[in-house]
Amino acid sequence: MTLNELECGSGGIISKVNGQGALRDRLLDMGLTPGTEVFLRKTAPMGDPIEITLRGYELTLRKDDAKLIQLGGIRNGYRISEDCGGNCESCPK
Repeated sequence: MTLNELECGSGGIISKVNGQGALRDRLLDMGLTPGTEVFLRKTAPMGDPIEITLRGYELTLRKDDAKLIQLGGIRNGYRISEDCGGNCESCPK
């Protein structure tokens, strides 16, 4: 599964960062490294971009960039009350 396929309120552990050159380096520099836990907080009304939480901060990514991030250890519906409060349209209430 890739990061762009997550549903709001779910998360996982980054297993691989795909891509090449400057784009891959930029993703790694933003903290999207293997072994990092990510959580999908919000999606924009039209579905793009998405806002994720990782390493104690929020990061907004385009879905095209999120497609390059492979995930493992997917968890659905965790930390909703403390992270997004169920405020985005696709979150379970």
